[in-house]
Amino acid sequence: MKTAPRPLSFPFPQPPFLPGWVWLVGAGPGDPGLLTLHAAHALSWADVVVHDALVNTDVLRLARADAEVIHAGKRGGKPSASQPDISNRLVSLAREGKRVLRLKGGDPFIFGRGGEEARALVAAGVPFRVVPGITSGIGGLAYAGIPATTRETNAAIAFVTGHAASGAVPDNVDWAALSRSASVLVIYMAVKHLGTIVDKLLAGGRSPEEPLAFICSATTTRQRVVVSTLGQAVADRDAQGVEAPAIVVVGEVVRLRDQLGAWWDPAELLSVVHDSAAE
Repeated sequence: MKTAPRPLSFPFPQPPFLPGWVWLVGAGPGDPGLLTLHAAHALSWADVVVHDALVNTDVLRLARADAEVIHAGKRGGKPSASQPDISNRLVSLAREGKRVLRLKGGDPFIFGRGGEEARALVAAGVPFRVVPGITSGIGGLAYAGIPATTRETNAAIAFVTGHAASGAVPDNVDWAALSRSASVLVIYMAVKHLGTIVDKLLAGGRSPEEPLAFICSATTTRQRVVVSTLGQAVADRDAQGVEAPAIVVVGEVVRLRDQLGAWWDPAELLSVVHDSAAE
């Protein structure tokens, strides 16, 4: 039996989550503490939560006990729902008068297909709200002790995907121009096609000695950082068993990890979790 939502209490007004609406919400890169207050509010009200594969299960525990939770993750090489199917399901659930929370890893509008889903909702006449989230290209770097920018290293940063809708490296990216213009590159979904991406960056003028880091499972207890160079990256990926989900960052900011990387240790978080469970 459905129960009435029990909204969280905030010292300021929260937007109403009305029946028949879809909220496109960023769940952040993994750490539940990085959720926005709007996201937590939405979880306390939603009748149904449609979530991606990368949404932390601890985040899902914040949903109402009687909420319907639907996995709609898309992972490369594994069976998954098509994007049109997901968009159509959001429309259908909203038309049933439900409060629909579409929960997406990171930020819904940064390589998250949130724009496609929002356009589908507009076409269907379904009202929606967007709640931005912390993208892994920012949060993941911070938890790895790698600032996205410093005055000493870079006045520009570029976010780029290494995986197009076709499944290949995007052919609409001018990699040579990108190599010359952005001191720091943050590359999403780059592990599979890393060799091709590295070749394009080297051909564009980047140095093989330039520092590079892989940030795997960013901001979670499974986070692992592998530091390499552009020229050695493919060999280190294979030798270290680097797998998705991972962010790749290229640039001088990577060297700052030697000074700043110790601020957050996932092992410490694991020990806190174990101690709490033992009490």
